[in-house]
Amino acid sequence: MKLLSAALLPGCLLLAGLAQAQAPTTPTAAPNAPYQPSSTKTNDLVHTKLAVRFDYAKRYLYGQEWVTLKPHAIATDTLRLDAQGMDIKTVALMNGTTQKPLKFDYSDKNNLHINLGRLFKPGEEYIVYIEYTAKPDELQVQGSQAITDAKGLYFINPDSAVAGKPVQIWTQGETQSSSAWFPTIDRPNQKTTEEIAMTVPAKYVTLSNGKLVSQVPAGPGLRTDTWKMDLPHSPYLFMMAVGDFKIYKDTWRGKEVNYYLEPKYAPFAKQIFGNTPDMLEFFSERLGVEYPWNKYAQIVARDYVSGAMENTSATLHGEQVQMDGRELLDREYSSESVIAHELFHQWFGDYVTAESWSNITVNESMADFSEALYAQHKYGQDAADAHNYRYLKSYLGSPRDATKDLVRFHYNNREDVFDLVSYQKGGAIVQMLRTYLGDDVFFAGLKKYLTDNKFGNGEAHQMRLAMEAVSGQDLNWFYNQWYFGSGQPVVSIDYAWNAASKTQNVTIKQTQADKVFRLPLAIDYYVNGKAQRQNITMTQATQTFSMALAAKPDLVNVDADKFTLWQKTDNKPVTESLYQYSHAPLYVDRREALDAALALQTANPAARAVVLAALKDTFYGLRIAAINGLKLDNAAVAKAAAPTLRKLAATDPETHVRAAALVALGQLKDRKDSKLLTAALSSQSYGIQSAGLQALSEIDAPTALARAKTLETDEHLAGAVTTVYALHGGQEQWNYIRTTYDAASGRGRYGYIQPMLQMLGRLDDPTAFAEDVDRLQKLAMVPQLRAYGLDKRIVDGIQKGGAAQAGKPNAAKNQATAAAAVQAIQAAK
Repeated sequence: MKLLSAALLPGCLLLAGLAQAQAPTTPTAAPNAPYQPSSTKTNDLVHTKLAVRFDYAKRYLYGQEWVTLKPHAIATDTLRLDAQGMDIKTVALMNGTTQKPLKFDYSDKNNLHINLGRLFKPGEEYIVYIEYTAKPDELQVQGSQAITDAKGLYFINPDSAVAGKPVQIWTQGETQSSSAWFPTIDRPNQKTTEEIAMTVPAKYVTLSNGKLVSQVPAGPGLRTDTWKMDLPHSPYLFMMAVGDFKIYKDTWRGKEVNYYLEPKYAPFAKQIFGNTPDMLEFFSERLGVEYPWNKYAQIVARDYVSGAMENTSATLHGEQVQMDGRELLDREYSSESVIAHELFHQWFGDYVTAESWSNITVNESMADFSEALYAQHKYGQDAADAHNYRYLKSYLGSPRDATKDLVRFHYNNREDVFDLVSYQKGGAIVQMLRTYLGDDVFFAGLKKYLTDNKFGNGEAHQMRLAMEAVSGQDLNWFYNQWYFGSGQPVVSIDYAWNAASKTQNVTIKQTQADKVFRLPLAIDYYVNGKAQRQNITMTQATQTFSMALAAKPDLVNVDADKFTLWQKTDNKPVTESLYQYSHAPLYVDRREALDAALALQTANPAARAVVLAALKDTFYGLRIAAINGLKLDNAAVAKAAAPTLRKLAATDPETHVRAAALVALGQLKDRKDSKLLTAALSSQSYGIQSAGLQALSEIDAPTALARAKTLETDEHLAGAVTTVYALHGGQEQWNYIRTTYDAASGRGRYGYIQPMLQMLGRLDDPTAFAEDVDRLQKLAMVPQLRAYGLDKRIVDGIQKGGAAQAGKPNAAKNQATAAAAVQAIQAAK
């Protein structure tokens, strides 16, 4: 499962600006929450055979199931299956082709309790037949912040009521929602082979796990497609999809690799998913375990309830990955990384599955780790390090998450474990282990873990044992510290040079409460341009490490590999920080040096020189960081940076750098840049177009408003048009913002929060003011946004909008509207 973060939501730039990268207020560790054990196995799933058809009008699934099971350890005459909100018509024990009706109890509409009629011995297989109707839209279930709905089976626009929106059916099983569309033991520590026969309108394409083994007519306008998965996997990984999809056929080592997209996006399938065969090859070689399934398909669905899902051999993506040729011009690896993430799950999650949600780290931390692993292979070390750095900052930006263990046996809701700890922190921990053990040992350990537990389940202890077996080391200290503990080191680093003994001293002090972390890391000492490495292990709260050197070092670079998960205050001299930019090789080295330089750019010429050098860095992400950090209200900075900004805006090969430079030029408010900004409006890159329009509005607002009017019909530029209108528009432009907001739905509305707040103070008309406030009030009630603390920011914005009405003809009425909305938001739970 790849979560859809705030940064990937439609209107993400606007939302990110409002939230200021604030992490969601996910639940803290729950020490009083119940212990959540692995599910006890009374019966084991063996094989699941389904025959299903769909009622689009009622949004029902009519199903027949033949489920093969066997008692696990002791004889039993009972069977319990998860079955959510179904009508159960028949339950029978199969004897060849004969059905023997069985007694059952389904009074709670969640658990199907079956009396098998006789005792079955451990390992003795039996088949139960069930005829049922699934009614997903009638389920009384709630989603979570991670997975926004839990009804398992989704009918998208089944009555074609929304013009231009495709008719689709798709499923989402994780965490335990497959039992909303077929009875099963819906637990991750169950494994079963599978056969699904779907009867669908003949005009549609289907997809499921495994191989398509037959397609036969099933009456007028209907067809039955049968899919078979001959290798066992967990029920939450079962999937179906039905709709008008175009299939792009690729291949890898003779296996089908197919991409299913809406027809209008089919011409871009290779650009969107084309690196998949390379990922398959790279991961298979790196892990020493060949991709285990008989095909790999990826499908894009509308209105998906999270980011993406690693259904076995058939990943489902949300529509955010679906792009046309112009959109693809602006795609960064952060958008492509989900493809690597879900593919890596085919090993870590599907081939070997977490035995309980408490151990989700062996699925999700591994998949998060894989994103930078592939970036390193495909795009280089800087790209990988930048990806890791962004994820680490996301975790460290959420102090509440520091209270949570990575392996979490106590929680209230199983989906609470899908968070920054299991993903971003866990991925960083895996990378630390890789750095500590070295690649050869680390990947040999992963191979052993996969091989020992194939088609079964795993947990953190089994991964530890695999790593210990290949490394010959006791790694309990690492797993106890990072997997079964919480938090991270908080350190200060101080330096002292002893000229008499020619010794450099480095003192590291851990200041976090409760425990001391064992920290193996490297220190690089730069003398006369050359680095000398010292490998150390910190085991005490405060330790000083010494290194005899030929001369005072120009730089002491602590944690030279830059993979230690900690919060540090590095009391490095400014001269060393600036030296670090041009001499230490890694992305994080340069990023830390740049951050130090940006803080001093207005007063320190040497720092300003580093910032200017970073504008030309070989990695585009650092060029953007330098642009975005410029203090262009300072005359010296503006004068020094302007020539480079103009060159970057005109010629940089990366569209995101050009866009950032254009926005920066807008801040200079130099009318001689109008020609360059106007030219950007003709770019094929939506990012460049949007930045050009926004920058032009800072220099020539009337012209920008007029150009924005001509771009209103292009949905890709709605964010830029909205931004310009929010900054400079009035009543006429509010009509556009209101209309486009109302036409959006779900997450698509979140990007309008900041523009509606910005415009509020300029809307004198009481009707328009009330329209704006009403929409903001409704957004403030959305649980996902409240989790990010945006309800408080909306309250603050409404209050400021009301205050801005002072002295205007309708001030009293508008201020009363604002006060009522604030009261309602604050009163909501």
